[in-house]
Amino acid sequence: MTPLQPGDPSRISGYRLLGRLGSGGMGHVYLGQTSDGRKVAVKVIRPEFAADPEFRARFRREASAMMAVSSRYTVKVVGADPDGEPAWLASEYVDASALDAAVHKRGPLPVAGVFRLAAGLAEALDTIHRAGLTHRDLKPSNVLLGRDGPRVIDFGLAVGDHSSGVTRTGIVVGTPSYMSPEQIGGVQVGPKSDVYSLGAVLTFAAVGRAPHGDGPVQEVMLRILHQQPNLAGIDDSLLPMIEACLVKDPALRPASSHVLHVLRTLPQDTPRKPAAPPAPEVPPTQPAPAQPASEAPATVPAFKQRIVRTFPPGKHR
Repeated sequence: MTPLQPGDPSRISGYRLLGRLGSGGMGHVYLGQTSDGRKVAVKVIRPEFAADPEFRARFRREASAMMAVSSRYTVKVVGADPDGEPAWLASEYVDASALDAAVHKRGPLPVAGVFRLAAGLAEALDTIHRAGLTHRDLKPSNVLLGRDGPRVIDFGLAVGDHSSGVTRTGIVVGTPSYMSPEQIGGVQVGPKSDVYSLGAVLTFAAVGRAPHGDGPVQEVMLRILHQQPNLAGIDDSLLPMIEACLVKDPALRPASSHVLHVLRTLPQDTPRKPAAPPAPEVPPTQPAPAQPASEAPATVPAFKQRIVRTFPPGKHR
């Protein structure tokens, strides 16, 4: 957090602002406090963007999308006024680093950590998709690494299922390194696009780089459209799942619900409590019991056999 700057408001609605959490081209995010001492993150849009009817509609859509999703791995909206002056949105405050900052500071996550991250993100996406939405901007900076699991944030690009990957003005929306091929191509974008982004985010978490690298936007987009991802260095136990998520044809990618089911049915090779028995195998035709992402197995040797059976190598290219 940095101090408030000259011109920053001291209050937004009933929230007292304590400092800046971040700034972007569209506005600022402040740390706010309620009258009873609870901390919240308050996003305030710049006046010049709030004056644009198309942007105002997008911000209204973001507030609606966040309110429609209820998951332990997304942040909850506690207040919003998309039509206010200024336009603002307040959500629960998560005291955590974003995935990109954590990896840049400490390096890639251990294999077990990537599995825990995958389980939390898959559950968040499954909840988002069940609400009839597509996030469209899942990337490392939009994933907070909370103590009790990850949080997916920033629903500014979220839309109903099967919307185009372009805006009304023809601009491709999203972050190039983590966009799906169909999102780049401007064709219909649905939940499977988020699954591709999931694979890209897990690649970053595992090896510290996006699957098609960085660089000039057009070069990255061309690599996503026409080249296979660079998955060198990813642990063999993670590779089949990430490969399946990164298939270029969305019809051949698994749904977020399927990825979540596989992760939930992992054998508990090393239970966290020695007295607890291992989790039983769950046949794919039966619903899996809910399991928090933070309770994903500490070791994962059995996962490779399960994931290979579910996502056979070479079938998704």
